[in-house]
Amino acid sequence: MNLVGHLRCFVVVAEELHFGRAAERLGMAQPPLSQRIQRLERELGVRLFDRSSRKVELTAPGRLLLEEARDILTRVERVYSVAERARLGEVGAVRAGLPGGLGGRVVAALIAAFRDRRPDLRLDLRETGTDEQVRALADGTLDAGVVRHPCDSRDLELGPMLAQPLGVLLPAGSGLAGAPEVHLADLGGHDLAVVPREEAPGAHDELLAGCRRHGYAPAAVHEARDPQFMLGLVLAGTAVALVPRTGDAAGAVWRPLVGEPLAWRTSCAWRRARDPEHAGAIADFSAVATAVLRLEAGMVPLDAAPVRRVVPRPSSGFLA
Repeated sequence: MNLVGHLRCFVVVAEELHFGRAAERLGMAQPPLSQRIQRLERELGVRLFDRSSRKVELTAPGRLLLEEARDILTRVERVYSVAERARLGEVGAVRAGLPGGLGGRVVAALIAAFRDRRPDLRLDLRETGTDEQVRALADGTLDAGVVRHPCDSRDLELGPMLAQPLGVLLPAGSGLAGAPEVHLADLGGHDLAVVPREEAPGAHDELLAGCRRHGYAPAAVHEARDPQFMLGLVLAGTAVALVPRTGDAAGAVWRPLVGEPLAWRTSCAWRRARDPEHAGAIADFSAVATAVLRLEAGMVPLDAAPVRRVVPRPSSGFLA
């Protein structure tokens, strides 16, 4: 009996609670999936699902087994991951994820600082979104990451929380470009360019909620993975972008928002049940990354972030 394969099928069905969707996710037909679940139930001597023509539900034994099955699968993935790293001669490496948009200066400074601190280890950086990082940390294909909050951190340990205030990138010819600061509510009528939601759903939704709360409901939202594509939308007058402080580009200017109502919340993250021999390397990465993000990206500890001011917008009295 291929226990690992059957457990993987069980976990996917438990997550979907629908055999058709689970089969599609696993890339297999539904009848063989049902047969695998039945064989697992016979082997374990318990019924894992209550099935009817209308719904699929976990039984009490199924709920008890689910977390154990996930843990077993995670450990199996780690075995394969360690074996692959050993085959490639990469045992002495820390694999870390970074969100997009940090900029080349930040990435270069992080690599240099980690090299100075741990010359015995190689830093393998991968640009990847928060949701993907969380999954990779869980299955052991990443050792550490830099994530944007809120995110699912139930099985993670987190480094210090940092805040990175957001401002607005505007066309240089905009009537708002001449002001030293821009009220968020004054962006009404402009489309908004943002990074794709799939990269950090929690941060994406929090940003849009913050816009609405402060009087800015974008006419349309355009997802832009590449910073140059985002800049192009701004230069064309199609949209504005809410981004951390950046230097002015030809044809575009960055302005802070009055009261700093929006900020990315960022921290290092790693899996709680990590290998003891790897703990020191991960702690060193977290310390180095936190220091570099503060120095090079202008992030500040969340408890040291300035209190957001409440400022009436002159034209309407709206509180920003």
